Amino acid sequence: MMLLAVSCVRLCSAVACRVAAARVRPLHSVCGVSVAQIDEEVAKLLQLKAQLGGDDGKNQFVLKTPKGTRDYNPRQMAIREKVFSTIINCFKRHGAETIDTPVFELKETLTGKYGEDSKLIYDLKDQGGELLSLRYDLTVPFARYLAMNKITNIKRYHIAKVYRRDNPAMTRGRYREFYQCDFDIAGQYDTMIPDAECLKIVHEILSALELGDFHIKVNDRRILDGMFAVCGVPDDKFRTICSTVDKLDKMLWEDVKKEMVVEKGLSEEAADQIGAYVSMQGGMDLAERLLQDPKMSQSKQACAGLSDIKLLFSYLQLFQVTDKVVFDLSLARGLDYYTGVIYEAVLTQAGVAPVSNDTQNGSEERVSVGSVAGGGRYDGLVGMFDPKGRKVPCVGVSIGIERIFSIMEQKAEASAEKVRTTEVQVMVVSAQKNLLEERLRLVTELWNAGVKAEMMYKKNPKLLSQLHHCEESGIPLVAILGEQELKDGVVKLRVVATREEVDVPRDDVISEIRRRTSQA
Repeated sequence: MMLLAVSCVRLCSAVACRVAAARVRPLHSVCGVSVAQIDEEVAKLLQLKAQLGGDDGKNQFVLKTPKGTRDYNPRQMAIREKVFSTIINCFKRHGAETIDTPVFELKETLTGKYGEDSKLIYDLKDQGGELLSLRYDLTVPFARYLAMNKITNIKRYHIAKVYRRDNPAMTRGRYREFYQCDFDIAGQYDTMIPDAECLKIVHEILSALELGDFHIKVNDRRILDGMFAVCGVPDDKFRTICSTVDKLDKMLWEDVKKEMVVEKGLSEEAADQIGAYVSMQGGMDLAERLLQDPKMSQSKQACAGLSDIKLLFSYLQLFQVTDKVVFDLSLARGLDYYTGVIYEAVLTQAGVAPVSNDTQNGSEERVSVGSVAGGGRYDGLVGMFDPKGRKVPCVGVSIGIERIFSIMEQKAEASAEKVRTTEVQVMVVSAQKNLLEERLRLVTELWNAGVKAEMMYKKNPKLLSQLHHCEESGIPLVAILGEQELKDGVVKLRVVATREEVDVPRDDVISEIRRRTSQA
């Protein structure tokens, strides 16, 4: 309100001067204050008034989260923690260690790494002489971390929030602030072995989360670049045309072609040749056929990529995941830093036929309902930060966690099953009055032994209320203390689901709770 008062004084003073001077000269400036500044003050004052309250004196300030962000209630957080646990367990099973990096980076660290997506980076105001930006992903900060610490070999995972100045579509899990779950392998290894493991990890995570049917599209940037070259795309248009091809999962081919020709100046003939290739899907057999293609075989880049795709599929067969992997020439992934194999996992509608070994546009395909993971090889990114340009080969994958959360939340809403928001194993309750001290003693023993326990914060709670809380919260066991139990030196354990009750000696209660909750 102080700000409102000050603004009123400033406004009234300026307006008074403006009115007095209006009779003698044009209104370009009044009392050293320009008309534009006065109008700006008026607009600010009106906005402040709307926030603080209208004429009726009531507070009209709207409490909301910023666009593209959201709060998460305990039920939603329980779902998120379960998903995170599944993903982290998979990463650790494959031998990854974790790191963390700042939520913002020097602006120059992020500049020039994302192609056309660079416009989505959040820039911060100058603070302490440094131009900063919020991190757009976890991959570029990882590359900066490797170069800065001179690390040439690591297998790491990183789960953290990233920020994009995008148009949010929150019902589809598209936010401005969201988590990424990244797994990356950095180091000099034999071709396609780490790449195949990344795809295996995607397969394991999506299978464990039971999101529904999915497939993993695979391609190679070298194949794309070779394809662009033999189709007549100028070298300086490779990256921008690649960004357009990357929109095929959201746009019809006719619209993609129009963007290539009309907006980006590509010849219609070159666009049609690209269209013939990007319609192809298949497996190892498609890679073999393209190696014999009269045009593609002219490109050393394309042939190197196709040979690696063949090798990749041979490893994926050993990893037992080829049933979900398809070689798809339309997959582009618009980020500039990819140099080799790229991949993207897509959820598909239930009941739609799977992709055959070799399909063309217009034939029977699975209908995608959203990308939930993506990644690829980026052998040149670390070298961009190294003064001597030393390269550290890297390959990785990022799980699209927010879209997965949206799907899991929808499934939970549709299900009648309750979602537990705590991990409490036992509730300490009293059957009669004046037993608060006994409850405190027992719950302290349980906490000290590492048992997850709680009690009501009332001296004399009703037994029925205590039992009802256990049923509502999903707490599996109740430890009941009563005058008779204290005399007998026992605790009555009650199984909430079955209402079975058994007397357990006080000295054995911790081991019995552990046995019954499988925490021994």
